[in-house]
Amino acid sequence: MSEDSARGRFVWYDLMTPDPEAAKAFYTAVMGWGTQVWENPGMSYTMWTVGDRAIGGIMKLPDEAVAAGARPHWLAYVTVPDVEATFTRATELGAKVMMPPTSIPTVGRFAVIVDPQGAMIAPYTPDNLGPEPEGMPPVGEFSWHELATTDPEAAFDFYHDLFGWEKTSAMDMGPAGVYQMYGRHGATLGGIYKPTTADTPPAWLHYARVADANAAVETVRQQGGQVLNGPMEVPGGDLIATILDPQGGPFAVHAKKSTQG
Repeated sequence: MSEDSARGRFVWYDLMTPDPEAAKAFYTAVMGWGTQVWENPGMSYTMWTVGDRAIGGIMKLPDEAVAAGARPHWLAYVTVPDVEATFTRATELGAKVMMPPTSIPTVGRFAVIVDPQGAMIAPYTPDNLGPEPEGMPPVGEFSWHELATTDPEAAFDFYHDLFGWEKTSAMDMGPAGVYQMYGRHGATLGGIYKPTTADTPPAWLHYARVADANAAVETVRQQGGQVLNGPMEVPGGDLIATILDPQGGPFAVHAKKSTQG
């Protein structure tokens, strides 16, 4: 596996939440995900599955973290060929350390950092990296990765340096500024923008693909979640919706135009 192909891929998503059991019930209902327990020396960990493919996991947000003000959140892992080198470079560029490079036996090494503007992400060097999927991620998997930040240009420069991402297209949103899309190897992965409200903290929002955004939103409401925005149409005709799960974790769904009911 070449260094270039091992750099800049979103490959795993962890949900940190104070109530894992309630979160499992919510996301399996909304997304149709399965769950599978992974037993490893020293830890037990529940994974999210789409068919026979694991796409992420769920972990309890420690009580002391909640008491200190930590909110439920999703954490994305992005591949790098050498997590130590990436971690060192990130700190040189002004990132804060949440977790230094750490090994998971038989899995790989990862670190957790907060970018200079305040959004959290995890560089990750897997022991075994499978072939890169082609085309649009299937229903159930994550299809868009959006960064809200106080300084989009500085944030892009940081991630370009770390993960090799390149600017793709951009959309002028008028008073809301420019929505800058980014990607790798010609494929767009997501967008970066500056929120219009000053009280929106820098953070990543990850969109999971659903067959029908309207049906997903209805299930969100039935399961005790909150719909913050949508379903709304975006350029190209796809539908998106932004939600809070019942524990307060931000999440988004995305349906392709051709799959709407």
